[in-house]
This record gives sequence, structure tokens and C-alpha cells, in this order.
Amino acid sequence: MDRITTPITTPVTADLVRGALDLERTEHGVLPHRLPARARAQCSDGQLAMAEAQPSGVRLVFRTRATAVELDALRTKMAYQGAPPRPDGVYDLLVDGRLAGQASVTGGNVLMVDMTTGSAETRPGPVGTVRFSGLSDRVKDVEIWLPYNEITQLVALRTDAPVEPLPDGGRKKWLHHGSSISHGSDAASPSTTWPALAASLGGVELTNLGLAGSALLDPFTARALRDTPADLISVKIGINLVNTDLMRLRAFGPAVHGFLDTVREGHPTTPLLVVSPILCPIHEDTPGPSVPDFSNLSAGRLQFRAAGDPAERAAGKLTLNVIRDELSRLVKQRTADDPNLHYLDGRELYGETDFAELPLPDQLHPDAATHHRIAEHFAALAFSTDAPFAATRRL
Repeated sequence: MDRITTPITTPVTADLVRGALDLERTEHGVLPHRLPARARAQCSDGQLAMAEAQPSGVRLVFRTRATAVELDALRTKMAYQGAPPRPDGVYDLLVDGRLAGQASVTGGNVLMVDMTTGSAETRPGPVGTVRFSGLSDRVKDVEIWLPYNEITQLVALRTDAPVEPLPDGGRKKWLHHGSSISHGSDAASPSTTWPALAASLGGVELTNLGLAGSALLDPFTARALRDTPADLISVKIGINLVNTDLMRLRAFGPAVHGFLDTVREGHPTTPLLVVSPILCPIHEDTPGPSVPDFSNLSAGRLQFRAAGDPAERAAGKLTLNVIRDELSRLVKQRTADDPNLHYLDGRELYGETDFAELPLPDQLHPDAATHHRIAEHFAALAFSTDAPFAATRRL
């Protein structure tokens, strides 16, 4: 695609960005964050730092007559020592809500990870450009969804016609928190992660706090949910607690209560949906941790297995069935005083029938088709008539 000959450069400011809780000014431009600075300062975990800076659900949104759009960006892409290169992150262009183009940026930094030692090294690279052209010259609403799997610094936005912020359309704001599955792991593109698809089906505005490997009932995450404006809230709890073998049953119940109490401090009557884990056969009755199986890494087929022992459940180790039972009990207990609290068994989103048709390729994460399946099930169970999120527009 040819470059714009007489570009109009528009600063990337908060009124053009949706889905981020913070915009950090860097030497290159703007880095969207999905956790606020105070939360980031309270945890030194590198996995969380990477996950929250990967802009799942973050998009540039504006109204324009432009027929061409360019976005300069500096990405940081993950790579694994000894494995084939991972696919480039995808930028989705939506025009008036419909997919109108896809592209990837070149160059950028590479975060090289050695999974056998846990070490990581950042190899610097140049800024790249994503271009979309051939658009209609009518007034239209444009969204550029950023890759869910690449840290993305926004350097410059150029168009061949002026842009203006998109007015609030009155759609309800849905705030969702979950694990790598909610983050988007192995979805085809940023607007086709299951939360993005479900938001489209439900007619709501998404803020996605799905944090790969980091849905761990952290108090700072609960405070981020508490302090973020929302009309609808969902929290998907469980799989990462098993993955990391982080806590025992004695700690789990009080931690869930504390997490929900904190969210309720800021949203006392907002519909709040607690979602338990989807089916994951390796951890249904076997505790964690989850560990990588390197036997097929050279062929690009990293898989996972459960390293725990089912007998350890007696000592309080968590499995997915233990977590589902406890979440169901806790939500039932709390609903006596909280009628706007709801529970959804994650196996209704993806269960045994779904697994038989669409198995988890690496034993933990769904593929692109399964993201669509989960989204369809969630929309039917959460946004349909008489469901917890039934009304999709603010009154």
C-alpha cells in the first residue's frame, strides 16, 4: 500500500483509546496498560508485567472520512529458544462495526525466552507501520484493535482526513477479568477473542482485564476492577490458581470473598457474574502445577501436563472440580445479601461435548474456533432475556 502523500498526524490521546486503564508516555510514544500504575507498582512478577502490557481488547476508536490510515507502532514480540517463530500479532480494522482489514507490523523488539532455564532477553528492533487504504470517503466509525499478544507502543497515527473522538453510543460497559483464555490465547485476531466476540454479540463496550497466567485473586487487580467504571462485571476464577499451584483450599475461600468484597466497594449493585473454569481434562481432578512438555517444542507443538498428584487433594491442593464446588458454594452464600451476584459453571461455556469436537491443542488453551464457541455460549447465557447481563444499553 502506498504511503499517505499529505498526512494529518493526530496525537494518540486517551479520548481515542478504549480498553486501557492507563496510558504511559515513553520515549517512542504511548504504551497502553490494562492495569493502573499503582497496581503495577505492587507486583514485580514478570509474567504479569508482560500480560497487562499486551493490549488485549485495547483499540483506537475515532470518526473520520479518511480513505487511508497509518499507525506507527513499536512492538515487543515473544519468541521461544529452539522453537519456530511465533505468528505475528494481528491488527483488526473495523469500520462501522464490521471487519474491513487486517495487517501486522514489522520490526520491533523480540523478547527471547528460554523455557528450559526461565531466562529472557530483549533484542531491540525498529518501529514499524500498519497501513489500511481504499476506505470509503464517507463519515464512518473506525476501530483499530491492537494485537492481544504483542506489547505495543503507539508512535504515530496518520490519516488523509481529520479524525475526531467517537461519542459514547450509550452501550453498557462490560468489565471482564480472567486468565490467558480471556486474554485471547490462540484466538485468530484481537477482535475474535471470546470476550471481544461476546461483547459484539451482546452489544456492550468491553474492557478486558484477562491477564495471561495472572488471574490469581491479587488484591491490586480487585482494586482495579473496583475503581473502573462498569455497568456489568464478570470474573473468571480458577485455572491460573491450579496452573501455578498458588494456594490451598483454606486460603482460596477467604481470598475469593476478599476479592469480591473489594469489587463490591466500588460497584455495590452492579450485576457481577462469577465464572468457574471451562473444562480442562488434565486438571479436572489432578492438581497443578502445569508444566510444559518440551518433547515437540522443535516442531512448534508445545503442550502442557499436570504435575500434581490426585491424592494431594486431601491436603487441600486445588483442582478444577474443587474450585467449581467452592465457587458455587460461596456465591450461593453471598447471594443471600447480594441479589445481583450470579454464578456460571464454566463447563457450560466449554464442556465435554465441546472438548470432543474441539479439543484443547496444548491441553490448556482453546483454538480460534473454540473462542467462537465460548463466545456464543457466553452471549446466550449472560446477555439473553432474563440472563444476568440482559439489558445492553444504559437507561
